[in-house]
Parts: sequence; structure tokens; C-alpha cells
Amino acid sequence: MVETDLIRPSSTVVLARAGSNDPEIFMVRRHEQSSFGAAHAFPGGVIDPEDSAVRAFCEGITSDVANARLGIKAGGLEYYSGAVRELFEESGVLLADLSSVDENLATVRDALNDGSMNWADFVRRNELSLNCGALQYVSHWITPPGEPKRYSTRFFVASLPQGQSAMHCGGELTESCWATATDVLAAQRRGDVKLIFPTIKTLESIARHKTLNDLMEWAKSCVEWGITSMVPRAIERDGKMEVVLPGDKDYPGMPE
Repeated sequence: MVETDLIRPSSTVVLARAGSNDPEIFMVRRHEQSSFGAAHAFPGGVIDPEDSAVRAFCEGITSDVANARLGIKAGGLEYYSGAVRELFEESGVLLADLSSVDENLATVRDALNDGSMNWADFVRRNELSLNCGALQYVSHWITPPGEPKRYSTRFFVASLPQGQSAMHCGGELTESCWATATDVLAAQRRGDVKLIFPTIKTLESIARHKTLNDLMEWAKSCVEWGITSMVPRAIERDGKMEVVLPGDKDYPGMPE
């Protein structure tokens, strides 16, 4: 990977489906002892060496295109394959051609999560075609300097494949739900759920789209419009702490 050792590369997937009104998003609640304790978030996690080992099984996007979309020199495809793996491990949804799989996917998922099965071995054994082309890259968030753990996280949006359903795994995830972005944001304002800043901003973007088709069309257009790497910074303004992003007034390092 091209990221520094101090900033861990990771992928997050906003899984979406059509709702009775606005599109619904699959949210998971992380265990209190996890990096983002007790927060509701999207499925995702750190890129593993196994994600590089299955590059040959990635369909729908080439390595060169992945690098270009993510704006990096190398390693872009790992973010996509890692997103497919993390989504499967945390939600049970597998973005792949399942026609060649003659294994119980629930059992496979449990084995991956408890470490008794290797993802790359599973993919090779089934000659699994990973549908990386189903992932639409929409944003890039980097943990601010000074935090004990820093991540460089690529956010993707994908539609729930027909015939599949999502459910959180046990262990580091304790709850899950389908909800509209508007409802999740309202729950956060009431204090019913905890959200970290990148999740809030992502939900705000999603809430602008009133159908699944509109959401996916927006997601497909993000790379074309240009994606800025977001590094939130906390500043004091008028005696209060406030989070600013690149381009905002008073962002550290910006010209006066």
C-alpha cells in the first residue's frame, strides 16, 4: 500500500436499498471496546494483506482505473477488494457472483470473523468473481493528526444485491438496522445514537437524495466532480470548539 505506516488504509461501504420513502441505509453499532466505541457506522475496516492476494478476482474495475479514481499511484484495487470483504464479514452481504459457491455463506462468514478461515483461500477455492464495479467511490476521510489511531478511509456506496439480506455479525458489532439518512441524523440530534463526524457528513450528503436511483447516480458522479481528501480539524472560535474541513474559514494552514 502507498499509505504511511502511521495512517492505516481502510474501506467503508454505505449499503443502500429502496425504502417506502427515501432510500434506506444499513447501519451497524460498534462494540464499546472498538476503535469507535458504541458508535453507529457503516460496515468497514482496515485493509488486510489478503485483499492484495485476491486482486486477480476483482471484476468491474482495473487496477489502473482504481488508482486513478482514488488519486494514488498504486494499491487502489485493494481498497475495493477490502470493501467487498469487510462488507461480507460485517453485514453478510457478498458483492460477487455466487453461482460458483457451494458453501454455506453464513458458516463462511463466521469462520472469517473468528479467524479459522482465510479470505483469500475462500475466494481462490471458489474462483469467486468479486463485483468491485458495484462499489461507487464517494469520499476520502483521514483521521486528524494527534489521534492515537489514524485511518485513511475510502467511502463507497453500493446497492443491496437482489436476493441478499444484511445482518450484523456478533463480536465487535452489537446492533444493526435499516433507516433513512434523515432518520439517523434526527436520532443523533436527540442523543439516541452516537455518530462520528465523517458518518454525519456522509449521511447529510445521502439525505439529499429521495430515491435509490438518485442516490446511485450521485454516487457514480462523485469521482467526475472530484473528491477532496477530508482531514477534520478542531479549532476554537468565539470561545467554542468547532470542527472545520479543508476550504473552511480558519482551517489550519489555509491562507488568510
